[in-house]
Amino acid sequence: MSFTSNTRHVASVIAEHTGECLVDILASEPSESLCAAATSDVLCLCFPVHGWRPPKLLRELIVTRLPAYVAGLGHRPYVCAVCTAGDNIGETMDLLRGDLQTVGITLDSCYSLLMPESYVNLPFMDVDSRERETMKISTSDRRLQTVIDDIKHRRRGICDTVRGRWPRINTRVLGGYFVRKLVSDKPFRVSADLCLGCGQCVEACQVENMTMTGEGTPQWLHNGRCTTCMACYHHCPKHAIEWGRWTKGKGQYFFKSKI
Repeated sequence: MSFTSNTRHVASVIAEHTGECLVDILASEPSESLCAAATSDVLCLCFPVHGWRPPKLLRELIVTRLPAYVAGLGHRPYVCAVCTAGDNIGETMDLLRGDLQTVGITLDSCYSLLMPESYVNLPFMDVDSRERETMKISTSDRRLQTVIDDIKHRRRGICDTVRGRWPRINTRVLGGYFVRKLVSDKPFRVSADLCLGCGQCVEACQVENMTMTGEGTPQWLHNGRCTTCMACYHHCPKHAIEWGRWTKGKGQYFFKSKI
């Protein structure tokens, strides 16, 4: 699960160095996801943090897909989670662990990796400078080597995450506000005088919540699937998309893979 490709990069590196199958659970049909990973004894969930919480779509997929996958294995897999965030993650892994436990799955180890900031929907948040982007990616790639070694050796009981100074407040209070007020496609607007009609924003939306009108401009479908991941905003080559007034004058970012 990846929206501005930070997590896609991390998951790709893990898959490359562990020899495990990489499955995009948003892009694949459930049956394809299960068949692709059916021979593995490793289940590594890689995802971005949204509002100091696991993305709502991941929490839904844990209930709808993972039990069938684990049952199909016929044995208990080694389960780990690797999340990416622009800063700390609060109690993200606590919520994830609880979600997994509700369907009978134990989280063996978990990690958080600091990657370039992409969330720009609050007044005090913007993308990182180019220098900070480079530093975060370089540091994350070095830390990934330890994560990969832990996965290869199936190490359990590791929780290597940055929870932050106020993890409960961030996840339970601010995260609750995020889910109630900020996860919405209603504030999105496109400047017709800037829009090229290229469709890159629609292509970047992994939840199929966008389409191109007959006039060649993007529109949001308001189908309840939007996660406010801002992929459409960040992938617009003309910076023609805004989310209300909060993104005015702010930067854009998405990971440009080198692998």
